[in-house]
Amino acid sequence: MSRTTRIIPIPVLGRNGINAYLLLGRRPVVVDAGTPGSGRKIHDAIAAHGVDPADVSLIVLTHGHIDHFGSAAELSRLTGAPVAGHVADLGPYRSGRVREPYLPTGPMGRLMARNGKLHARAEPVEPEVLLRGETDLSETDLSDYGIEARVMPTPGHTAGSVSVLTGQGDLVAGDLIANSFMGLIPGRPASPPFHDDPVGNLASLKRMLDLDPTRLHVGHGSPLEPARVRRWAAREERRLARRRAAGRLRTRGPEPDPQGLL
Repeated sequence: MSRTTRIIPIPVLGRNGINAYLLLGRRPVVVDAGTPGSGRKIHDAIAAHGVDPADVSLIVLTHGHIDHFGSAAELSRLTGAPVAGHVADLGPYRSGRVREPYLPTGPMGRLMARNGKLHARAEPVEPEVLLRGETDLSETDLSDYGIEARVMPTPGHTAGSVSVLTGQGDLVAGDLIANSFMGLIPGRPASPPFHDDPVGNLASLKRMLDLDPTRLHVGHGSPLEPARVRRWAAREERRLARRRAAGRLRTRGPEPDPQGLL
């Protein structure tokens, strides 16, 4: 009999300006590791929920941006858990630097791109569990790590972006989508400030919505309702089509294949 996976947000900045997540099943799994210097905060939050941090079986990184992998190495040392990351984002993980320049999705991104903290260097981390592929066919089952869930490749925000879909339909979505203004307006779907490939990201989002998730737990903001996200996605598809027709849609080319791993 499968066991329900409980989703617990761990705010790293503000109430939920930046979120990591604790997933509880037979064993705990952590999704994302916040900004540099927040490993101890995440560790202590795990313990505050009655979980021994040493029991964490895996740390899954949704993508190679500094607010999601910034404390991965520290958190791995504190818990003893291995790190899982997609091979297409190995460059940022191994160097501690995100791939630049950031490609803003709107005014918020253009403003944030001037923030020096986004361009800081995190402690490099070497994922021990390598995730591969770009489609559902290359999903990774997490049952061996103690939760009924799958890691789903969702490229677009970065080439190596992934989401975690639990057996009961909760989608821990990283930056596949966000709440407006970096989580400040709860419940209102929006693009995060940056996407390497907005069209590719929207395709990944629609593919996840086709799986009928119950809720979307995001890196920035409170959980989102799928019906509202579907309406937003339809509008976003029209907006991107207009920008593409006008020649104003910037995308990043494919990253070099690190050591032929893809």
